[in-house]
Amino acid sequence: MSAAAGIEAATVKHPDAMAPVLRIIDELREMTRMTGREDLGGRLGMVRARVSDPRVRLVVVGEAKSGMSTLVNSLVRAQVSATDSESSVPVIVEYGPESTATLVRAVNGRTERQQVDPLNPGPALNAAGVIRAEFTEPSRLLADGIVVMDAPGARGADNTTWSMIAAADVVFYVADAGKELTPAQVAYLRRVEQVCPTVVCVLNKIDLYPQWSHIQQRNRDLLDASGLGFAVAPVSALLHRQAGATGDYQRDIESGVPQLMDHLRDYIVARADEVAVTAAVRDIRLICDQLAQTMRAEADGLGDPRRRGELTQRLTAARAEADELRQRTATWQVTLLDGGTELMADVEHDLRHRLRTIVRTAETEITKTDPARRWKEFGADLDARIAEAVAENFELAHERAVELCEQVAAKFPADHRSPPASELRLSNPGEVLEPVQSLESLESADAGITEQFLSALRGSYGGILMVGLVTSLLKMSLVNWYSVGAGVLLGVNALWEVRRTRKQRRRAEAKVAVSRLMDDVIFQVSKESRNRLRAMQRALRDHFTAVADAVGRDAEQTLRAAEEAYAHYGDRGPERAAEFETKLGRLRTLRAQADQLAA
Repeated sequence: MSAAAGIEAATVKHPDAMAPVLRIIDELREMTRMTGREDLGGRLGMVRARVSDPRVRLVVVGEAKSGMSTLVNSLVRAQVSATDSESSVPVIVEYGPESTATLVRAVNGRTERQQVDPLNPGPALNAAGVIRAEFTEPSRLLADGIVVMDAPGARGADNTTWSMIAAADVVFYVADAGKELTPAQVAYLRRVEQVCPTVVCVLNKIDLYPQWSHIQQRNRDLLDASGLGFAVAPVSALLHRQAGATGDYQRDIESGVPQLMDHLRDYIVARADEVAVTAAVRDIRLICDQLAQTMRAEADGLGDPRRRGELTQRLTAARAEADELRQRTATWQVTLLDGGTELMADVEHDLRHRLRTIVRTAETEITKTDPARRWKEFGADLDARIAEAVAENFELAHERAVELCEQVAAKFPADHRSPPASELRLSNPGEVLEPVQSLESLESADAGITEQFLSALRGSYGGILMVGLVTSLLKMSLVNWYSVGAGVLLGVNALWEVRRTRKQRRRAEAKVAVSRLMDDVIFQVSKESRNRLRAMQRALRDHFTAVADAVGRDAEQTLRAAEEAYAHYGDRGPERAAEFETKLGRLRTLRAQADQLAA
């Protein structure tokens, strides 16, 4: 964030009030480093950043499509958050004398800053590599000493959002005014309250739901029943923006956003010192209790004369476990390679078997009927059966891939098992079959009436001529009743023979067309299947390589920790136990000082 912009914003947290809290936090961070609790040290780092910031940090989270970004834009009266995307990068808005927009990108392990147009930042927000967007706006709300942050994700499901919540002074949870809070939302709010105790539940889009007041009351009842005394503020961010554009004061009041801003100023900004100290003391108490538990366990273990024997056993067990882990993970690559090769062969065989069955069924249908009569319907039915067979083949590939993933994962310890394999199912088989040409038309089906008439004429002519010559020996004319009858019979027979021959030809053409179609399907689907299976195999290889590295690191760290513990505590356990007792006494003193600050 821009340092210049931050200087121009009002200072709402007084340094004198924050100094005692910062002193306690710094001393606790030193204790976390000495006891090896880096996790607690990281949380204290976020608490210190929040307390040392002279402004109030407001984080907006909520459900997807609930209007979080619209609310952020309304609060700062600028288009800083993209409202057409369910998930976006974190957006941070602070006060500045003029509008600016900066994108922070991750490039080759380092961060780069890029200035963009603050009037149209939307397209750039979704660019590759962007990790956050920083804005400055000459907003009255921001000038009061507030920094607004729009967190990404539905219900803040990712680590980035939870980090933002942990560093916040107040959280706005945005919910839809059309429905009451679900048990999952209430549970999520309970988790948020444990990280940041100052929360306001914002009921957005009241302009769309006339029954919003009943939803507001129901949400209050649900929160009270859960022990969460949050304020439930009904607003319409869209109405507020429209009122700001038209200067309609009455509509602005109806939007509820001015009342929400007044609540923010009167109950949070005006009491910024109290809010910050209360939240910090809560974190300090929790961390003190966890540190005390860790130190007490270490002190009790070091004071026991059997501690050295336990350390020796721990060192021996760690060495044995490291050797076992290396042996167990040595064969996973062979399992993945053999399993991947067998999987591709089985999937290819299954596809050919399914399509061969379809070809046999189609040839049987062609033999029983004249294919020219319903060739289009036959082609549509054949396409449907092919699509079904392809979808089932990809379903089989997915199931076998999951089995392969489980087989490889079994080579690793239980706490390093892999999640299921990549999705290989087909939601739309038509996308894979789109390059395949449709069933060919039958050329022999185009025989017209003229050709049939000529065939019959040739047959009847031969009959008349042949019988007429015979009857002419009996002094009869060439054309007589006998020769005409014979011509009719032979003409009908010739017509029947032509039709039978053409039917046989159409059946042969139909079988060839089906065979060609299946060849195209096998070529296209096999290529797509192999590509997906290779991509899955590469993904599993990369994943399990990382898992194997992690297992190796864990084994080495366990062994190193055991060796360090033996070297550090094995000979001077009583001295270390006394040091821990001294630290426990100091920890109790710090907790008591924090309690006095809260009082």
